[in-house]
Amino acid sequence: MIHNAFTYKATAWLLATLMMFLGEVAMARSLKLADPSELAGKWQATLNTAQDSPESQALQDKPSNVCSIELKLNQTLGEGADCLGAWLNESAIGWFPEPDGIAVTGKEGSRIVFFSRQREGLYKSTLKSGLIITLERTAHK
Repeated sequence: MIHNAFTYKATAWLLATLMMFLGEVAMARSLKLADPSELAGKWQATLNTAQDSPESQALQDKPSNVCSIELKLNQTLGEGADCLGAWLNESAIGWFPEPDGIAVTGKEGSRIVFFSRQREGLYKSTLKSGLIITLERTAHK
């Protein structure tokens, strides 16, 4: 009886350890770091609230809530950097890919905002204020 209890406990620990290991391997494979050349190009950034649907946003005349942003191949921001910086209350200078999204950097090179990958060509970030910035690819390079 004691021997069976020990065997069941050892088996449970072994299975738990194996599941954690395999889970980490699967996660590492699913989070591939994109090459900067895959993300460089023109993007449209849209600032809205959680209550705004894409349909209602499209019907609104709010040019200050939409920016065209260029992610340059050298990992700096081109056109639209000032617009994005105004939303963030901080200068947006550069960017870099992360396994699960895109990070935008400030003057010192530290990350000031992170855009989480939703699907191919669509990234989102929720600001401390609750406003949401959606980053969507408009055209390759």
